[in-house]
Amino acid sequence: MTASLTWVDAFTDTAFAGNPAGVCLPPAPLAADYMQALAAELGIAETAYVTPTGQADTYDLRWFSPLVEIDLCGHATLASAHAMREQGVVDGRHPVTFRTRSGPLTASFQGDLIELDFPADPLTATPLPAALKDEWDETSIIGVGRTSFFAMVTLAGAEAVRHYRPNLAAIAAAGHKAVLLTAAADPGSGADYVLRVFGPNVGIDEDPATGSAQCVAGPYWSGVLGRPSLVAHQLSPRGAVLYVRPEGARVHIGGHAVTVFRGHL
Repeated sequence: MTASLTWVDAFTDTAFAGNPAGVCLPPAPLAADYMQALAAELGIAETAYVTPTGQADTYDLRWFSPLVEIDLCGHATLASAHAMREQGVVDGRHPVTFRTRSGPLTASFQGDLIELDFPADPLTATPLPAALKDEWDETSIIGVGRTSFFAMVTLAGAEAVRHYRPNLAAIAAAGHKAVLLTAAADPGSGADYVLRVFGPNVGIDEDPATGSAQCVAGPYWSGVLGRPSLVAHQLSPRGAVLYVRPEGARVHIGGHAVTVFRGHL
């Protein structure tokens, strides 16, 4: 069996920015240990595996970080839809449905923009994890919450998010799969909120662009700012732009993607 393997930078319209994802399009499912080994070999945040189901515009999708299989991944889903359209697997005129561990997800094409339809991830207020108590001055913390995947810390300003130097040992000791750091964006920046995501417990020290984080941050900032549609800037070293539209129990997450190279396994 041969399969195409495409390296895609997601949530960016420029190569070598956003978040890289490997997209593998095998004609039939691969063994889980092989998928995990390939993800570790590539060494990027996520590698996605897309296989046909026999139903029109419906595919099975799984995501692997270098260490573990992931329940939900936005940038690799966007990268998958991009690679599938580029290679003619889908025509780009109809939405694509992905069957995943987080239920059915869809990707629709709006010109060069791809919009994902993901489940909202409700945030529960919680004290700051003890392992993180020395990371920020108490006066700079606006709020702390958690989901099954993220601990979210909201800070008083975008510069505090931008200049934070992560203590990865403390973040790992906090016990969450990832820590989401966020703040309102500076006026005139072109964004409504900013964020960074750190996930040493899943093999990603800092995630360059995190679609799934918008399932948490998007509804939160929509409520705080009173805006139905938002622009998020992820302030990782590579940078990323995400367009977020919360809608009840769902969150629509839009972005661009760029192919860097393609080969075959």
